[in-house]
Amino acid sequence: MNRILLAEDDNDMRRFLAKALANAGYDVVSFDNGKSAYDRLREEPFTLLLTDIVMPEMDGIELARRATELDPDLKIMFITGFAAVALNPDSQAPKDAKVLSKPFHLKDLVREVEKMLAAA
Repeated sequence: MNRILLAEDDNDMRRFLAKALANAGYDVVSFDNGKSAYDRLREEPFTLLLTDIVMPEMDGIELARRATELDPDLKIMFITGFAAVALNPDSQAPKDAKVLSKPFHLKDLVREVEKMLAAA
């Protein structure tokens, strides 16, 4: 079973994403900030980290960097309205991370997640 850790500080967006991924058959655990998500990652393994970039306490890039230190095989997908931030080479985002720019359709998200996990 592929397990997805979702970190998104927008409550409505987080609920929509979690529901769409659960409906597609994934086991989703969601948090509203990077720090809580990171704490959970330290407790148990996940297949994919799906994270917003701009969040309070710990942003998505720092979360992804720390998460891949814990688990180098963890897949990373950023969801953001600020694609340029994620793609900035100075950001130290994991190099094989995928970036999905908002707004996007839920079916596009599910398709991208499926593609990433199929490559695992």
